Amino acid sequence: MQTKAGDPGAFAHFDLSRVPTPAFVIDEVRLRANLEILADVKHQSGAKILCALKAFSMWEFAPLIDEYLDGVCASGLWEARLAFDKYDGEVATYSPAFKASELAEIAAMSDHIIFNTPGQIALHSAAIRGLRDGGEQFDIGLRINPLHAEGEVAKYDPCQPHSRLGFPVNQLTDAHFEAVDGIHFHTLCEQDFEPLYRTWEAITPLIENHLDGLKWFNFGGGHHITRADYQREELIEFLDFAADATGCEIILEPGEAVALDAGILVGEILDVFENDMPVGITDISATCHMPDVIEAPYRPAMLGELREGQQIRLGGPSCLAGDIIGDYVLPEPPQVGGRIAFLDQAHYSMVKTSTFNGVPLPSIWIWNSETDDLRCVKEFDWSTFRDRLS
Repeated sequence: MQTKAGDPGAFAHFDLSRVPTPAFVIDEVRLRANLEILADVKHQSGAKILCALKAFSMWEFAPLIDEYLDGVCASGLWEARLAFDKYDGEVATYSPAFKASELAEIAAMSDHIIFNTPGQIALHSAAIRGLRDGGEQFDIGLRINPLHAEGEVAKYDPCQPHSRLGFPVNQLTDAHFEAVDGIHFHTLCEQDFEPLYRTWEAITPLIENHLDGLKWFNFGGGHHITRADYQREELIEFLDFAADATGCEIILEPGEAVALDAGILVGEILDVFENDMPVGITDISATCHMPDVIEAPYRPAMLGELREGQQIRLGGPSCLAGDIIGDYVLPEPPQVGGRIAFLDQAHYSMVKTSTFNGVPLPSIWIWNSETDDLRCVKEFDWSTFRDRLS
């Protein structure tokens, strides 16, 4: 998978020795700039924009996000709790399947509960009626599978064959819409406007006879709106068109666009040796700190990486043979104690970190690239690893 992010921005001038390693450093100036772009899109188009907690749930920035966006979206009970506790605005909660024991708490915290299939709605229909009769106010949404693949990597594509995400759009009937207030679909992953438009064209013939009674359409996430070359004017025009054509409110749930290029992951080289090429061991682990490097897979951009020169293979400190970040030409000759940083690590990397193998979690820092203020907001010790176990 080829990432389209990796703009160093102000990090080109950040002194990596200012933080202990490993460490995430988030530039609040860049984060605000992203939010300003998203706010402009929603103001011009009339659409609502929610922050996807699955991608960026650093609630230290909840007041900033509340300032610009309409709320957040959650992927189950625990994220809904975080949304309700730390953020203002709307909460939209989706899960491939809800547990009956959790539905009442989710309903108390959510404005939209989005189900994966009509079968899930039917299964929980008595509970839904009871909650509404008891005074809870929430909309019911249905996630559909547009059956229109746009993903670069099949295993990350919600429209892959036999996908578990969303009800196949070609199976929808009038009866399926009777209990539904809104429709949700999500087909993109770090993509431009055109894949969204193609998805809309693919589903329109199959849903245009079911629009009566719908209040909203949620176009999910994966929209790289804050990237410099994203076609924002075309998006704004389309969102306005979609609202007019359907008579519905339009909602977007970008995750990576909120924190795009707003954070780096700083590490240190612990050892260098030869094995038919230079090999470097770092205190950054692909497995524990950047799992998408292995899962996607993709090669993260490095701060200051050179185009030509001797490459060194960098990997983490875990015992997993595949804990390999990639091959790089370092900005400085590799040596023990040297600092490195990987770009665009604020979204997904932070929320997916683990303590596998006892590898320490990165501390979390906020930097203001205009004032140069730097502060640590979270540090982890070994009790984080201990307390996950029994």
